[in-house]
Amino acid sequence: MGSLPVIEDLKVTLHDTSLVFPFQENERKSMFLSNIDQVLNFNVQTVHFFPAHPDFPSEILAEKVRTAFCKVLVPYDFLAGRLKLNPELGRFEIDCNGAGAGFVVASSEFTLHEIGDLVYPNPGFRQLIIQSMDKLGPNDQPLCIVQVTSFKCGGFAIGISTNHATFDGLSFKIFLQNLASQASDKPLLVIPCNDRRLLAARSPPRVTFPHPELLKLKLPGQETPNPTVFDCPKEDLDFKILRLSSGDLSSLKEKAKTGAMNAGKTIKITGFNAVTAHIWRCKALSCASTTEEEALERSSTVLYAVDIRPRLRPPLPPSYTGNAVLTAYATAKCRELEEGPFWRLVEMVGEGAGRMTDEYARSAIDWGEVYKGFPHGEFLISSWWRLGFAEVEYPWGKPRYSCPVVCHRKDIILLFPDIEGVDNDGVNVLVALPAKEMVKFQTLFHKLLP
Repeated sequence: MGSLPVIEDLKVTLHDTSLVFPFQENERKSMFLSNIDQVLNFNVQTVHFFPAHPDFPSEILAEKVRTAFCKVLVPYDFLAGRLKLNPELGRFEIDCNGAGAGFVVASSEFTLHEIGDLVYPNPGFRQLIIQSMDKLGPNDQPLCIVQVTSFKCGGFAIGISTNHATFDGLSFKIFLQNLASQASDKPLLVIPCNDRRLLAARSPPRVTFPHPELLKLKLPGQETPNPTVFDCPKEDLDFKILRLSSGDLSSLKEKAKTGAMNAGKTIKITGFNAVTAHIWRCKALSCASTTEEEALERSSTVLYAVDIRPRLRPPLPPSYTGNAVLTAYATAKCRELEEGPFWRLVEMVGEGAGRMTDEYARSAIDWGEVYKGFPHGEFLISSWWRLGFAEVEYPWGKPRYSCPVVCHRKDIILLFPDIEGVDNDGVNVLVALPAKEMVKFQTLFHKLLP
């Protein structure tokens, strides 16, 4: 899949770049951001590709999306605001000042077919969503920009850039559903819950668990903070998409199930737990080490996100717009990862998610209040696999494919789905590693499949 020729320059021309505003004015206010939101001050870009639709030529479509966007900015008024640091509190908050969101109309000289494999993380997809508005200063950048790019065939892409402090993956899916409902002139599908104080730290904060998955931002007497999992040195990386078919997933789950039964154990086996265990083993064992003994004694920690909405007491509303995911972890010596049974790795991944009770989640949020830190581990698995962006029904149909615009970071492995109809239960694993590690990782990835 990764070896197909890729057109990296999509020859995109920007025709109109403007600010758009909510259809009706909202009261100006400051929006509190939780400790989870606080550390996610960076932009996330997604692109949603659509085939041509006879009722929606490019001019009509762009206007339809613009109007729907203005309508949805009423319930999501914070998207038309600006991120500000409150100097008294030392915290970010959103000034809901109606300063506007970004809207861009563009076109490409290619057809959708010519740009090739939509699953392949083409760096050229960055041209389908601008990163910032050049005419605005660094402190006046919109929290959300939408770009509609039409292709020569009549197909088009909707690129969306949002500051991660505004949404997690689940709430962004609801935002897309609401955008689609407004484009269809229907009521909102889900009324968003914008009260971020639901995830405020307790007063006083009570850190009741050790949190090895979190790293203090700055320790007393330390000049610079430790590097985090998201902060990787720039190096030459190979990147590959490794595919697990629905058959591969069934085999991994069956291997874990059989092994656990033979050991007299009952464990929770999900597709995600099995895939994460498989990737963890391959990644840990492909790391460069000086001696074999040193390699086997090294500890490896995998991080992965867990939705805390249903785990809190009382549960958070499913419509909560902010970031309601925390980092779960599993740690093991490389010797156990190489020599131990696969079912035990699946169990450890499940235990990491099972650890995320109401009290553990509250303790992690309070930890952020006390220490101001980041997730910390050997690598992070970021899953877009089951978010369902491509299931959203717009007036012009569902996307042919929806994907993140990828930054190739060594310590983040992405999971995302296949194009509808190819293998709906398969998963694509995007890995970026130095060449030597990549060779070893790929070998292990295929060799360790049942």
